Amino acid sequence: MLKSDTIKQTLAQVVADRKQELSPGRRFVEACAEHGLDAAVDYDVTITDSLTSSRRKPRNPARNMLKTIDLSRDPRQFYWHESAPEAGDTPIAGAEVRRELASRFGKSPIPELLTTTAWVQVPPDLWKDPETFETFINYRLIVRLCTAENHTIISGEGGLLNLPGIERMTAPGPFSSAILRACNEIEQMGGTADGMIINPVDYYRAMGTGRLMDDLEQNGVFIVRTRLVEPGSAIVGDFGHGAQLFDAGRSVIRFAEPPEGTFTEPGIALQAEIYERVVVNLPTNFFVVTV
Repeated sequence: MLKSDTIKQTLAQVVADRKQELSPGRRFVEACAEHGLDAAVDYDVTITDSLTSSRRKPRNPARNMLKTIDLSRDPRQFYWHESAPEAGDTPIAGAEVRRELASRFGKSPIPELLTTTAWVQVPPDLWKDPETFETFINYRLIVRLCTAENHTIISGEGGLLNLPGIERMTAPGPFSSAILRACNEIEQMGGTADGMIINPVDYYRAMGTGRLMDDLEQNGVFIVRTRLVEPGSAIVGDFGHGAQLFDAGRSVIRFAEPPEGTFTEPGIALQAEIYERVVVNLPTNFFVVTV
Protein backbone atom coordinates (compact mmCIF):
# COMPACT_ATOMS: atom_id res chain seq x y z
CA MET A 1 0.00 0.00 0.00
CA LEU A 2 1.24 3.51 -0.80
CA LYS A 3 2.41 5.56 2.15
CA SER A 4 -0.26 8.25 1.61
CA ASP A 5 -2.95 5.55 1.60
CA THR A 6 -1.57 4.20 4.88
CA ILE A 7 -1.75 7.67 6.45
CA LYS A 8 -5.34 8.14 5.26
CA GLN A 9 -6.32 4.76 6.66
CA THR A 10 -4.70 5.55 10.02
CA LEU A 11 -6.43 8.93 10.26
CA ALA A 12 -9.76 7.38 9.33
CA GLN A 13 -9.31 4.85 12.13
CA VAL A 14 -8.47 7.59 14.64
CA VAL A 15 -11.63 9.50 13.68
CA ALA A 16 -13.70 6.33 13.93
CA ASP A 17 -12.24 5.49 17.35
CA ARG A 18 -12.97 8.98 18.68
CA LYS A 19 -16.57 8.74 17.54
CA GLN A 20 -16.85 5.68 19.75
CA GLU A 21 -15.53 7.51 22.81
CA LEU A 22 -18.16 8.70 25.24
CA SER A 23 -18.34 12.44 25.86
CA PRO A 24 -18.11 13.62 29.49
CA GLY A 25 -21.85 14.28 29.40
CA ARG A 26 -22.67 10.81 28.06
CA ARG A 27 -20.55 9.13 30.73
CA PHE A 28 -22.37 11.08 33.42
CA VAL A 29 -25.80 10.33 31.91
CA GLU A 30 -24.99 6.61 32.08
CA ALA A 31 -23.81 6.96 35.69
CA CYS A 32 -27.00 8.85 36.53
CA ALA A 33 -29.12 6.08 34.99
CA GLU A 34 -27.38 3.60 37.31
CA HIS A 35 -26.95 5.62 40.51
CA GLY A 36 -29.49 8.44 40.34
CA LEU A 37 -28.62 11.44 42.52
CA ASP A 38 -25.64 9.55 43.94
CA ALA A 39 -23.96 9.65 40.53
CA ALA A 40 -20.37 10.90 40.44
CA VAL A 41 -17.87 10.37 37.63
CA ASP A 42 -14.10 10.72 37.91
CA TYR A 43 -12.40 11.44 34.58
CA ASP A 44 -8.73 10.78 33.84
CA VAL A 45 -8.56 13.95 31.71
CA THR A 46 -9.18 17.63 32.28
CA ILE A 47 -12.67 17.94 30.83
CA THR A 48 -12.31 21.58 29.76
CA ASP A 49 -9.94 20.23 27.12
CA SER A 50 -12.19 17.36 26.05
CA LEU A 51 -14.81 18.97 23.81
CA THR A 52 -14.62 20.60 20.40
CA SER A 53 -16.63 23.79 19.99
CA SER A 54 -19.21 23.86 17.21
CA ARG A 55 -18.91 27.63 16.85
CA ARG A 56 -18.02 28.92 13.40
CA LYS A 57 -16.13 31.81 14.99
CA PRO A 58 -13.33 30.66 17.33
CA ARG A 59 -13.33 31.87 20.94
CA ASN A 60 -10.12 30.64 22.47
CA PRO A 61 -9.81 29.89 26.20
CA ALA A 62 -6.72 30.96 28.13
CA ARG A 63 -5.55 27.34 28.53
CA ASN A 64 -5.00 27.12 24.76
CA MET A 65 -2.25 29.75 25.03
CA LEU A 66 -0.18 27.70 27.43
CA LYS A 67 2.03 24.64 27.33
CA THR A 68 0.16 22.17 29.53
CA ILE A 69 2.03 19.74 31.78
CA ASP A 70 -0.21 16.82 32.74
CA LEU A 71 1.26 15.84 36.09
CA SER A 72 -0.61 12.52 36.09
CA ARG A 73 1.41 11.41 33.06
CA ASP A 74 4.50 13.61 33.39
CA PRO A 75 5.23 14.05 37.12
CA ARG A 76 7.59 16.86 38.08
CA GLN A 77 9.11 18.16 41.33
CA PHE A 78 10.34 21.56 40.22
CA TYR A 79 10.08 24.16 37.50
CA TRP A 80 12.79 26.57 36.37
CA HIS A 81 12.41 30.33 36.06
CA GLU A 82 14.37 33.51 35.49
CA SER A 83 14.05 36.92 37.13
CA ALA A 84 15.24 40.43 36.39
CA PRO A 85 18.62 41.50 37.80
CA GLU A 86 18.64 43.22 41.18
CA ALA A 87 20.24 46.48 42.17
CA GLY A 88 23.89 45.87 42.98
CA ASP A 89 24.29 42.84 40.71
CA THR A 90 27.61 42.63 38.89
CA PRO A 91 27.34 44.19 35.40
CA ILE A 92 27.22 41.52 32.69
CA ALA A 93 29.13 42.03 29.45
CA GLY A 94 26.80 42.33 26.47
CA ALA A 95 23.63 42.80 28.56
CA GLU A 96 23.12 46.29 27.20
CA VAL A 97 22.01 44.62 23.93
CA ARG A 98 21.09 41.09 25.06
CA ARG A 99 19.26 42.01 28.25
CA GLU A 100 18.48 38.43 29.22
CA LEU A 101 22.19 37.82 29.91
CA ALA A 102 21.75 39.67 33.21
CA SER A 103 18.75 37.59 34.35
CA ARG A 104 18.97 35.45 37.47
CA PHE A 105 18.22 31.71 37.25
CA GLY A 106 16.13 29.84 39.78
CA LYS A 107 13.94 26.84 40.47
CA SER A 108 10.85 26.37 42.63
CA PRO A 109 8.77 23.37 43.67
CA ILE A 110 5.61 22.75 41.66
CA PRO A 111 3.02 24.87 43.50
CA GLU A 112 -0.09 23.37 45.03
CA LEU A 113 -2.74 23.07 42.34
CA LEU A 114 -5.86 25.19 42.65
CA THR A 115 -9.39 23.76 42.46
CA THR A 116 -11.58 25.28 39.77
CA THR A 117 -15.30 24.67 40.29
CA ALA A 118 -18.46 25.28 38.29
CA TRP A 119 -22.13 24.75 39.17
CA VAL A 120 -25.33 24.43 37.17
CA GLN A 121 -28.87 23.83 38.35
CA VAL A 122 -30.57 20.99 36.48
CA PRO A 123 -34.06 21.83 35.13
CA PRO A 124 -36.67 19.42 36.58
CA ASP A 125 -36.76 16.00 34.89
CA LEU A 126 -34.18 16.96 32.27
CA TRP A 127 -32.47 13.58 32.87
CA LYS A 128 -35.56 11.87 31.40
CA ASP A 129 -34.25 12.96 27.99
CA PRO A 130 -30.71 11.47 27.89
CA GLU A 131 -29.62 13.27 24.71
CA THR A 132 -30.63 16.69 26.00
CA PHE A 133 -29.15 15.97 29.43
CA GLU A 134 -25.86 15.02 27.75
CA THR A 135 -25.68 18.29 25.79
CA PHE A 136 -26.62 20.24 28.92
CA ILE A 137 -23.60 18.80 30.71
CA ASN A 138 -21.26 19.17 27.73
CA TYR A 139 -22.24 22.65 26.62
CA ARG A 140 -23.55 24.30 29.79
CA LEU A 141 -21.75 22.79 32.78
CA ILE A 142 -18.41 22.35 31.02
CA VAL A 143 -18.66 25.74 29.30
CA ARG A 144 -19.27 27.27 32.76
CA LEU A 145 -16.20 25.35 33.94
CA CYS A 146 -14.18 26.82 31.06
CA THR A 147 -15.14 30.32 32.20
CA ALA A 148 -14.14 29.46 35.77
CA GLU A 149 -10.86 28.09 34.43
CA ASN A 150 -10.18 31.40 32.66
CA HIS A 151 -10.64 33.09 36.04
CA THR A 152 -8.16 30.70 37.67
CA ILE A 153 -5.55 31.32 34.97
CA ILE A 154 -6.05 35.06 34.51
CA SER A 155 -7.49 36.84 37.53
CA GLY A 156 -7.79 34.35 40.38
CA GLU A 157 -5.54 34.01 43.41
CA GLY A 158 -2.73 32.43 41.37
CA GLY A 159 -3.64 34.01 38.04
CA LEU A 160 -1.44 35.99 35.69
CA LEU A 161 -2.72 39.35 36.96
CA ASN A 162 -1.63 38.46 40.50
CA LEU A 163 1.78 36.92 39.84
CA PRO A 164 4.85 38.81 41.10
CA GLY A 165 7.50 39.85 38.61
CA ILE A 166 5.19 40.77 35.74
CA GLU A 167 5.76 44.42 34.97
CA ARG A 168 2.97 46.96 34.55
CA MET A 169 3.31 49.20 31.50
CA THR A 170 1.21 52.36 31.39
CA ALA A 171 1.06 54.57 28.32
CA PRO A 172 -0.77 57.87 27.81
CA GLY A 173 -1.20 57.37 24.06
CA PRO A 174 -3.44 55.10 21.96
CA PHE A 175 -4.04 51.55 23.17
CA SER A 176 -2.44 50.22 19.98
CA SER A 177 0.80 52.06 20.75
CA ALA A 178 0.96 50.56 24.25
CA ILE A 179 0.39 47.02 22.97
CA LEU A 180 3.01 47.37 20.25
CA ARG A 181 5.45 48.84 22.77
CA ALA A 182 5.00 45.76 24.96
CA CYS A 183 5.56 43.48 21.94
CA ASN A 184 8.79 45.33 21.21
CA GLU A 185 10.00 45.13 24.82
CA ILE A 186 9.49 41.36 24.83
CA GLU A 187 11.57 41.02 21.67
CA GLN A 188 14.26 43.23 23.19
CA MET A 189 14.42 40.59 25.96
CA GLY A 190 15.05 37.89 23.34
CA GLY A 191 11.49 36.53 23.38
CA THR A 192 8.49 36.77 21.09
CA ALA A 193 5.13 38.31 21.94
CA ASP A 194 3.03 35.37 20.74
CA GLY A 195 -0.10 35.92 22.84
CA MET A 196 -2.41 38.59 24.18
CA ILE A 197 -5.40 38.54 26.54
CA ILE A 198 -7.74 41.46 25.94
CA ASN A 199 -11.23 42.61 26.90
CA PRO A 200 -13.78 42.26 24.06
CA VAL A 201 -14.53 46.00 24.37
CA ASP A 202 -10.98 46.84 23.28
CA TYR A 203 -10.78 44.03 20.72
CA TYR A 204 -13.84 45.23 18.83
CA ARG A 205 -13.00 48.90 19.25
CA ALA A 206 -9.59 48.24 17.68
CA MET A 207 -11.24 46.28 14.86
CA GLY A 208 -13.62 49.17 14.20
CA THR A 209 -10.97 51.88 14.10
CA GLY A 210 -8.08 50.15 12.34
CA ARG A 211 -6.31 46.92 11.51
CA LEU A 212 -4.46 46.33 14.79
CA MET A 213 -6.19 43.04 15.68
CA ASP A 214 -5.92 41.70 12.13
CA ASP A 215 -2.27 42.72 11.92
CA LEU A 216 -1.45 41.06 15.26
CA GLU A 217 -3.24 37.83 14.38
CA GLN A 218 -1.65 37.69 10.93
CA ASN A 219 1.70 38.20 12.66
CA GLY A 220 1.10 35.05 14.72
CA VAL A 221 -0.21 36.61 17.96
CA PHE A 222 -2.75 34.31 19.62
CA ILE A 223 -5.53 36.52 21.01
CA VAL A 224 -7.89 35.56 23.83
CA ARG A 225 -10.95 37.77 24.31
CA THR A 226 -12.32 37.75 27.85
CA ARG A 227 -14.14 39.94 30.35
CA LEU A 228 -11.58 38.96 32.99
CA VAL A 229 -9.16 41.74 32.11
CA GLU A 230 -10.38 45.29 32.61
CA PRO A 231 -11.27 47.39 29.56
CA GLY A 232 -8.25 49.50 28.68
CA SER A 233 -5.79 46.79 29.74
CA ALA A 234 -4.26 43.66 28.26
CA ILE A 235 -1.77 40.92 29.12
CA VAL A 236 0.92 40.62 26.45
CA GLY A 237 3.55 37.90 26.67
CA ASP A 238 5.71 35.10 25.35
CA PHE A 239 3.24 32.40 26.29
CA GLY A 240 4.88 29.70 24.18
CA HIS A 241 8.23 29.75 26.02
CA GLY A 242 7.54 31.83 29.11
CA ALA A 243 4.63 30.18 30.93
CA GLN A 244 3.19 26.74 31.72
CA LEU A 245 -0.05 25.28 33.02
CA PHE A 246 0.42 22.47 35.53
CA ASP A 247 -2.60 20.19 35.31
CA ALA A 248 -3.68 17.26 37.48
CA GLY A 249 -5.04 15.43 34.43
CA ARG A 250 -8.26 14.51 36.21
CA SER A 251 -11.75 15.94 36.76
CA VAL A 252 -15.00 15.09 38.52
CA ILE A 253 -18.69 15.72 37.89
CA ARG A 254 -21.20 14.95 40.64
CA PHE A 255 -24.55 15.92 42.08
CA ALA A 256 -23.86 18.06 45.15
CA GLU A 257 -25.30 20.65 47.50
CA PRO A 258 -24.20 24.11 46.31
CA PRO A 259 -22.97 26.81 48.68
CA GLU A 260 -25.59 29.27 49.85
CA GLY A 261 -26.13 32.05 47.33
CA THR A 262 -25.15 29.98 44.27
CA PHE A 263 -28.66 29.98 42.78
CA THR A 264 -31.77 32.13 43.16
CA GLU A 265 -34.02 29.18 44.09
CA PRO A 266 -33.65 25.64 45.45
CA GLY A 267 -33.11 22.74 43.06
CA ILE A 268 -30.91 19.83 42.09
CA ALA A 269 -27.38 20.96 41.22
CA LEU A 270 -24.37 19.56 39.38
CA GLN A 271 -20.79 20.38 40.31
CA ALA A 272 -17.70 20.02 38.11
CA GLU A 273 -14.09 20.36 39.27
CA ILE A 274 -10.62 20.45 37.71
CA TYR A 275 -7.22 21.04 39.32
CA GLU A 276 -4.46 23.18 37.82
CA ARG A 277 -2.19 26.21 38.23
CA VAL A 278 -0.32 28.56 35.91
CA VAL A 279 3.34 29.48 36.45
CA VAL A 280 5.50 31.99 34.59
CA ASN A 281 9.07 30.97 33.81
CA LEU A 282 10.01 34.28 32.17
CA PRO A 283 8.19 37.12 33.95
CA THR A 284 10.44 39.61 32.17
CA ASN A 285 8.70 38.54 28.93
CA PHE A 286 5.22 39.53 30.13
CA PHE A 287 3.52 42.89 30.57
CA VAL A 288 0.17 44.05 31.85
CA VAL A 289 -0.53 47.01 29.57
CA THR A 290 -2.84 49.82 30.69
CA VAL A 291 -3.82 53.07 29.03
